[in-house]
Amino acid sequence: MSATLSNYLTITAIFILCTWAIYLPYRMGQLHFMMIANMVISAYLGALFSGAVVSGSQVQEAINLNLHWPFILTLILGVVVSGLLGYLISLAIGDAPCFAVVIVGFAFMYLTKAIAENTTALGRTFGMFRVPRIVEGLSNSQNRLFLVCVCFFFVLLVGFWIYRFDKSKLGRAASSVFVDRDLAVSLGINVKKMGSLLQTASSALGGLAGVLYLYTLRAISPSFITFHNVGLFMTMLFVGGYTTQWGPLLAVPILWGIPLIMPESLQVWKNVFYAVILIGILMLKPEGVITRPLLRRLNNLVFKRRLKPAGSGKNLS
Repeated sequence: MSATLSNYLTITAIFILCTWAIYLPYRMGQLHFMMIANMVISAYLGALFSGAVVSGSQVQEAINLNLHWPFILTLILGVVVSGLLGYLISLAIGDAPCFAVVIVGFAFMYLTKAIAENTTALGRTFGMFRVPRIVEGLSNSQNRLFLVCVCFFFVLLVGFWIYRFDKSKLGRAASSVFVDRDLAVSLGINVKKMGSLLQTASSALGGLAGVLYLYTLRAISPSFITFHNVGLFMTMLFVGGYTTQWGPLLAVPILWGIPLIMPESLQVWKNVFYAVILIGILMLKPEGVITRPLLRRLNNLVFKRRLKPAGSGKNLS
């Protein structure tokens, strides 16, 4: 498998996970951008514990843990630490309004960025490099193929979990909070516990995506924390459709792939491209391309013949 194709596929899978991480808290009306900070935190932890190094003159001053943890251990570490951070923060903002959650998310993002940029052990603004391959002993091509399989395995695993959640009582409760919080409270739904659950899951999912991103690029730097990535994930969520988990599966491959095939002279305009797409979809179709009514119509269309009673349409006279 070529490096270009494997990078496209792995980043697509990772960005699907990232978009789902924003989708989960938004099930109850909260935009939780802390998952971007969790991505970077888990990536730095993975770099430190896997044996990555910093560059240039900072090497002599950097802390070298010499642990060389395998991929699976760094993955578990990133998910657990990110989930724990998300849970601790959710104790304060589990039932906060959307605007407050956004502000806390941004504050945490730029706090993480400031710490990374001013910590020699993390390579400051240059970050950390030479992350070991996901499986030592395999060729570069084999490692790329294995990483693609791992990324899409987690897409399937997380997608199945979200599907089960959406169909459960908890998923219906989250939808009730999104529609009318006061009504949800009157029905006995604990909004704070629901928010804590979804924010913790979002943070853990961000940690998972961060470690996969680290092993894809084999490097990490504070530059990942930008408004560009916030806007990118928001565009993928709202264009695909924020009312269902299936939207990102359509939007991410397209929105991530189109700028890659643009002429080099147009690459600088890709942020404008995303902004125009987002504004257009919010004005013309606020719920996104894939909505629940659309899924119901498709389901009825596909299974129409099976739902027909036996003998229907026949002349019985």
